[in-house]
Amino acid sequence: MEAQDLQQLTFALDTFYLLVCGALVMWMAAGFSMLEAGLVRAKNTTEILTKNIALYSIACITYLAIGYKVMYPDPSPTYAADANFFFQVVFVATAMSIVSGAVAERMKLMSFLVFCVVLSAFIYPVQGLWTWGGGMIANWGFVDFAGSSIVHLTGASAALAAVILLGPRSGKYLSDGSINALPGSNMPLAALGTFILWFGWFGFNGGSQLALGSVDDANAIARAMVNTNTSAAAGTIAALLFTKLLWKKADLTMILNGALAGLVAITAQPVTPEPWQASVFGFVAGLIVVLSIIALDKLHIDDPVGAISVHGVVGIFGTLLVPITDSSASFMIQFAGVATIFGWVFACSFIIWTILKLTVGIRVTKEQEYVGLDQVDCGVEAYPEFTSQK
Repeated sequence: MEAQDLQQLTFALDTFYLLVCGALVMWMAAGFSMLEAGLVRAKNTTEILTKNIALYSIACITYLAIGYKVMYPDPSPTYAADANFFFQVVFVATAMSIVSGAVAERMKLMSFLVFCVVLSAFIYPVQGLWTWGGGMIANWGFVDFAGSSIVHLTGASAALAAVILLGPRSGKYLSDGSINALPGSNMPLAALGTFILWFGWFGFNGGSQLALGSVDDANAIARAMVNTNTSAAAGTIAALLFTKLLWKKADLTMILNGALAGLVAITAQPVTPEPWQASVFGFVAGLIVVLSIIALDKLHIDDPVGAISVHGVVGIFGTLLVPITDSSASFMIQFAGVATIFGWVFACSFIIWTILKLTVGIRVTKEQEYVGLDQVDCGVEAYPEFTSQK
C-alpha cells in the first residue's frame, strides 16, 4: 500500500472511530437523565428530564457558536475537523449534566438554562483552552487523559457554587440538626441510568486516545476500556461492602455512586495502569464517595444525586493518582492543575449564580417546591396516576 493510501485510510479510520465514540458519550446524556429521574421525587421527574434534554441542546449550539473557538482557536487534528468538534461538544454537555442533578428539586428551570449558556460558551472552554487546548496548564505538564478534572471537576465545581447559594431542599435538614432522607422515586431508572453511563464511558475514555490507526493506538484503547470497566466494577463492590458494614444494608444509591466513582477515578489516566491497579483505584474511589456523601450531608450541603462527591471529590482523587502509573506526570503539577481548574470554575460560577439570584432568582418558592416542579415548570407529570404523592 502506498504511503498516501495508508494516510487516507488512517484518516478515515480515526475519524470514524472518534465519531462512534462521540455517539457513545452522547448516549451518556440518557444515562444522566435516567439516573437523575430515578433519584428525585416523583413530582420533579418531568422537570429533571426537561432540564437534561434542554441542557444538551443548548450546550451543543452554544459550544458550536462560541465555546469551540475559545477552546481551540487553531485546531489541527489528524482526523476530520468536524469529528473533533463533535467529540468535544458531548464532553461539554456531560459537564453541564453534572450540575443538573446537584441542584435538582428546587432550582428555577430557566435560570439553570441561562447558566448552561455561560458555562458552555465561556467557563468550560477557557479552562479547556488552558488544558486540552495546549494552554498554560498543559504547558506545566498536567495530565488528564479523558477529563477527571477538565470535565468532571468542572461540573462539580459549578454545582457546588450553585448548591451553596441555593440552600437545601425544604425538609431535608431538621431544626434539631438531624438529616431527613428524601428518597428517590424510581430505583430501576436510577440503575438503568448507571448502566447507560457505564456503557457510554467506554467512548469517553477509549475515544480520548483520539486515534485507532496504529498498533500502539489499538493497544492503548484496549487497555483504557479494560481499566474503565475494572475500576467501575471495583468501585461498585467497595460501596456495596462499605454500606453493608456501616448500615447492615446494601444501599443501592451508594452502590450506583460507587460504580460512577470508579469510572471518574480512572478517567484521568486509563491507559498506563495495570488492570489490577485500576481495580485498586476504583475500590478506593468507591469508599471515598460514600464517605464524601455522608460528610457533605453532615455539612448540610444538599446534593440529591451525590454529584459533587462523585464528580468533584473523586475527580480530584483520580487526577492526583496519575503520577503513580504515568511517569510524565508529577503530583505537584497535578495538584496545581486541579486547584487552578477548581478555582476558575467555582469563582466564575459563583459570580454568575449570584447575578442570577439577585436578578431573576434561582430558587422556586416553598409553595412551588411543595407542589413539585413538574407542575410548576412543565405542566406535565411523569406519573399522573400518583398525583397524591408529594
